Amino acid sequence: MGKEQKIHLRLSNLQIVALGYFIVAVVGTVLLLLPISSAEGKTTLLEALFTAVSASCVTGLVLVDTSIHWTLFGQLVILLLIQVGGMGFMTIGIRFLLLVRHKISLREREVMVESINASQLGGIVNLTSKIFKWTLLFEGIGAVLLAIRFIPEFGLKKGLFYSIFHAVSAFCNAGFDLMGIKKPFDSMVSYSNDVLVSGTLMLLIIIGGIGFFVWDDINTHGFRWKRYMLHTKIVLTCSVVLVIGGGLLFFLLEGRATGVEMGVGERILTALFQSVTCRTAGYNTIDTGAMSQGSKVLSMLLMFIGGSPGSTAGGIKTTTLSVFILYTVCGIKREGRATAFGRTLPRDSVEKAVSIFTISLGLALTATLFICAMQPFAGVDVLFEVFSALGTVGLTTGITRELAPASAYVITILMFLGRVGSVSLATALLEKKARPPVTSPEEKIMIG
Repeated sequence: MGKEQKIHLRLSNLQIVALGYFIVAVVGTVLLLLPISSAEGKTTLLEALFTAVSASCVTGLVLVDTSIHWTLFGQLVILLLIQVGGMGFMTIGIRFLLLVRHKISLREREVMVESINASQLGGIVNLTSKIFKWTLLFEGIGAVLLAIRFIPEFGLKKGLFYSIFHAVSAFCNAGFDLMGIKKPFDSMVSYSNDVLVSGTLMLLIIIGGIGFFVWDDINTHGFRWKRYMLHTKIVLTCSVVLVIGGGLLFFLLEGRATGVEMGVGERILTALFQSVTCRTAGYNTIDTGAMSQGSKVLSMLLMFIGGSPGSTAGGIKTTTLSVFILYTVCGIKREGRATAFGRTLPRDSVEKAVSIFTISLGLALTATLFICAMQPFAGVDVLFEVFSALGTVGLTTGITRELAPASAYVITILMFLGRVGSVSLATALLEKKARPPVTSPEEKIMIG
């Protein structure tokens, strides 16, 4: 009886992943509540919890300014939470076990597969090691490039710390910044015309957002396009279209808004930056609240899409969007199967894409209605905030610090769901033992 009960209470791999992120957030909350973490020695539970979840879920939304409210210790805690949330706690955990020469069990490999959304168990430990090394390499290069600007501006110690902090935050698509010392909650607006800073941050965001599997594929096959996996081809194609297409639209839409007093070069740079950062990064080089209504709608669309599977980014993912579009075209043409780059997409791909899209959109609309009922914000600003939280982006029109406690807790939950994955969490909570499939009689209904 005892053995049967033990088996019954055993957590599934998905449940372990969800529980892992929850524990990381709780530990982060406790550390941020310590008097040593805040400049005034006092932080409310809501402020600590919101910040810990935002950092561990690599979002970037904040109730208090990171550079002003938190001490160096508090900022280091936030940096650690960002790194753990970006790479994944299982990646760091397995890397530690390898360092102490611990043999990785089959169960640990299975949890790792769920943690980074891998498609197969084989080679997962080797991939984990690569993720750890590549992350440190890209963050290191980014920190060196940012140091060229930050050290002369802030001095050696502060400039070096700022370089590391923002490189990690950008690569992990977190969006936390320490530029509040210039102007609170201003993000990277002072660097809107700085090619070095904006360019470095954009590259880090893009590299972190395309996914670990794409890196591995490129590392294995170099620049031989024909040898790439279908996943890699779809991710790279979709990413290029979204970045360039989004940049062009922002350039046109902001011509009479935030871009009025900018030169052409600065407008191009800020448009590209906005297009990149909306894909779950959270930095901004223009006043988000002052953007045109068209740009806000475009931003919400990009935030909802997000990055790619197996990356530091959130959102429904580029592959979900691609599957949706491909199957829509397939339906219009009345073709039996959707294809891409000479490969046929499996039916279960569209089923998962529909689930992700429906659940994510349902959560966003439900949360928006709840917050609108609680507080008199403009609907577009609330919807923007909700998409930002669910997509783990971190952009805001300025209402975050005005959220009532109930609204703030809703945003906190959305950030957690966005990082773990709404579909994955639902599966983890409702997961039961497999039952024999029972097929009900089929009957057609009218669609459209």
